[in-house]
Order: sequence, then structure tokens, then C-alpha cells
Amino acid sequence: MQQGKPISILLLGTDTGALGRSDVGRTDTIIVATVNAKREKVTLTSIPRDTPVNITESGSTYQEKINAAYTIGGANTAVKAVQDLLDVPIDFYALVNMGGLEKMVDAVGGVDVTPPLTFKYGKANVTKGKKVHLTGREALDYSRMRHSDPKGDYGRQTRQRQVIEKLILKAVSLGSVTRYKQILTSISGNMKTDLTFNDMLTIATKYGDASHHMKSQHLQGTGQMINGAAYEVPSNTELKKVSNSIRKALGIKETTNFTTDADNSSTSTSSDTTTSYGSTDTTDTTTGGGGYGSY
Repeated sequence: MQQGKPISILLLGTDTGALGRSDVGRTDTIIVATVNAKREKVTLTSIPRDTPVNITESGSTYQEKINAAYTIGGANTAVKAVQDLLDVPIDFYALVNMGGLEKMVDAVGGVDVTPPLTFKYGKANVTKGKKVHLTGREALDYSRMRHSDPKGDYGRQTRQRQVIEKLILKAVSLGSVTRYKQILTSISGNMKTDLTFNDMLTIATKYGDASHHMKSQHLQGTGQMINGAAYEVPSNTELKKVSNSIRKALGIKETTNFTTDADNSSTSTSSDTTTSYGSTDTTDTTTGGGGYGSY
């Protein structure tokens, strides 16, 4: 990291209360964040919580939704599940309880977002296209709402990435070691990570310019019932597309996995949004598993 090489961080979000309790819950927020200092670019890729994966733990293999990986084997199992699904390397992870998200947003003085739809949910009361300032609690409810969104969980993923993007921008702009320490102290007990404080400080100082350009995307699946449960199943075409997008962001060669099969006849419509943050305005443009290899 000291050399400024591109890095990947798996962002996991739980919504079951304070971390450390016996009920660890599922990670309904799963985002692969890549940071490329040379290209000054951050890419956030959401993985639907209902994506099917095979999870091996203690000699047993389970076909499960990817949001169960953390429940079954902890952070390392969640990291491996994502690596195996997308055939991409994950350098670090950060697990944040949703209560921690609320505290982080408050610690940076709130965030400004432009909602993609009008809705009221909990403390969030927003209007489509009208920029609004959200406090921590409002941002939490804004990120949680799913059932009233015509895009369902994909719509929620979009709003989650919005909040995280703005949170990153506000945090990087602080430019103070003392303030970073205050933020980390504020979420004590609500976050687990294998990043040290020095790692976080390095990311903020040496990779901070990457936040000037952010790209958001998601892995698109197709709704299917498997053994009586609802899943979002991505085609091999979609898996390869998203894998190579992340690999490009990390500066590594394209994957050779995800061989052509019947899945490739499926239509893939993953949502990509590239946001460039200048000094005065924001421009948004919307266009509409393999094994973990060696690197």
C-alpha cells in the first residue's frame, strides 16, 4: 500500500444491532471498493445479497445466498465467497453495523445526496431530483428502504453507494489525523476490519485524490426460485463483465474464467454510474463463479 498500488476493500454491512453479539446476522450490504491512486478513481461494485454461492466451512459445503457467508464462517469466509464468485483479489475488509454508518455520517457533519425517487421511510423524507442534507439517522433510513422502491434491492444498493460515496468525500476532505481518530472512536464497537489505523491514514492521504472520480455499478442477476428460496442469479456473461471491470480498476489482466455457456444468452443490464466531483458541481452519467486465480 505504501507504494500506492491499487487496492480492493470488501465493505460489508450488517443490520442486527451492535457487533460482538451472538447473533451476527447476515451481511445485506456487500460492496467491493477498488481504489486506484494513479488513475485517481474509486469504483464501488454492489453484489446482491441473494446471489447464490457455494460456501465451504469446516469440511462442509453449503449452497447459500452470499449474505450468509459471514454468518457461516465470519469475515474470512465472506471475503473468500466474493473472491470465488467474481474471480478478483480482495486485499482488506471492513464490516460495519448499520448503527456505525449512522455515527460515521454524523461524525462528518452529514451528507448531501440527490434522491433517485420520492419516498418517506423512517426519518428519511426525500423528493426525487431534489438535493437533500441527511443526518446519520436519515442516511441510515435512506439506505435501508427497499419495499417501496420499484427496483427493489437494486434500488437500495444504488442509494447505499450514494451515501458511501458522499461519506468518503467528506471524510477525505477533513485532512486531519485528529479528526480521523475521532471518527474511528465514534464507531468503536460498530466496526471490524483488518485495516490498521495507519492503513486507513495512508488510504486517506495517499489515495485521497482517487475520490475525485467515482464509478458505481452492480452485479445484475435474474430472479429464480431454488429449493423454495428466491435468488438473484447472474449469468456468466455478467460475472465476467463485472469481474473484468474490477480487474481493470486494479490494473490486472482480464479473467480467463466464466466459460461461454447457455448463460451467455441472457441479457445483462448492470447499472453503471460515473460521478466526477469538481470544485463546484457534480455530473452524473447513467448507462444502462469462477475460481480465485493467482495474482
